[in-house]
Amino acid sequence: MNEIFQYKYVKRHYAARTISNFGNGISPIALAFGILHLPNGSASLLGWILGSTTIAMIIVSPFGGVLADKYGRVRMVALCDIWGAVGLFVQVAYFATGNVPLWVLLFANINFGIMWGIWWPAFTGVLPALMPEEALQKGNAINALVSNGASIVGAAVAGFLVSAFGSTAALAIDATTFLIAGLIVFSFRHVVPARMKSDNTVLDDLVHGWKVFLSFRWIVIVVGGFSFLFLCWAGAENVLGPLIALKHFHGPKSWAFVLTAESIGFLVGSFIAMRITFKYPMRATILMNAALSLYIWSLARPQSLIFIAGCAFIWGAAADLLGTIWGTALQRLVPRESLSRVSAFDAMGTLLFRPVGLAIAAPLAGLIGIDHTLEAGAVLTLIAIFAMLAVPEVRNVQFAIKDSEPGSALN
Repeated sequence: MNEIFQYKYVKRHYAARTISNFGNGISPIALAFGILHLPNGSASLLGWILGSTTIAMIIVSPFGGVLADKYGRVRMVALCDIWGAVGLFVQVAYFATGNVPLWVLLFANINFGIMWGIWWPAFTGVLPALMPEEALQKGNAINALVSNGASIVGAAVAGFLVSAFGSTAALAIDATTFLIAGLIVFSFRHVVPARMKSDNTVLDDLVHGWKVFLSFRWIVIVVGGFSFLFLCWAGAENVLGPLIALKHFHGPKSWAFVLTAESIGFLVGSFIAMRITFKYPMRATILMNAALSLYIWSLARPQSLIFIAGCAFIWGAAADLLGTIWGTALQRLVPRESLSRVSAFDAMGTLLFRPVGLAIAAPLAGLIGIDHTLEAGAVLTLIAIFAMLAVPEVRNVQFAIKDSEPGSALN
């Protein structure tokens, strides 16, 4: 691990991700219970607000990939973190008054989605600019490690903050973390220079990125499959989960406990990714994500809080292991000059149905019941997982590991 930190600016990068993800651990709990406790708050409103963020992200992300490839990935990551913080501070100011108009919630969260649509594809290209290719899997794993560790602390702190001081204080801390992280990254914005001038239009670059994305059939299949997993995960965890915590457990503290367990799972997945390589990386890691089905099912009729948290932990470990392997696969197998654009279409496709899950979770639960809604989500995730694994191009993906790479013995 120590050799990773010898590369220039890597420590700053990890510091920024630690700070930002501390805020990311706080925000789901603070925003969910903040909206539910508003005079006009409801699960449906929560779903629509969260969905607006994702819709904005989906629309912007293809253009975000073009901007990142054209103007510098580190620069765009820094500016996006700062930009997102501004919108979040506006939201905090209204929460402090106790009166948060709908337009404020939409402005802050759509603004965050626009930022996210540029940040995500830009972020994919940061580590390849800071370290050599053979160090990427370990670098990605450490990135996930520090990020998830910070998320664990953030989620644990959020339950206390929201219960003791209300959502406003927690949301203010979240906004501050984005501002600080953006300023840190801005200090090494020159690492990824802008591309040489080209006569290509934004549309030309967009079309080229789309063609590269489609040329990797295994990427298209996995992105399509995970769009259904994110549909089910979003509805279960972001909308129905807080409702179940209010109805059956102890509200924010209970839900913070579950999300903390999930974040600890993410952390464990990061450790595993640092030590394991796979000859066929997609096979085992996608299959492991069947843990999401177990997690969603555990929320139905709900099981004990300990059991739900245990399922969240298992899902977190499986999800983060796949996330690290997936990021490394893109960085190694996709042409470097097109990486951010391909990552943009990856993000757009993966999150395509997330707003649907957020929007329909509460109405569907009202129509057929929370239990049946969650059980249907659990079944759909299993179908999507086995459909992905049925495609040979997905099962047979391999990395071109160099002989000189540490830990190159394949499992």
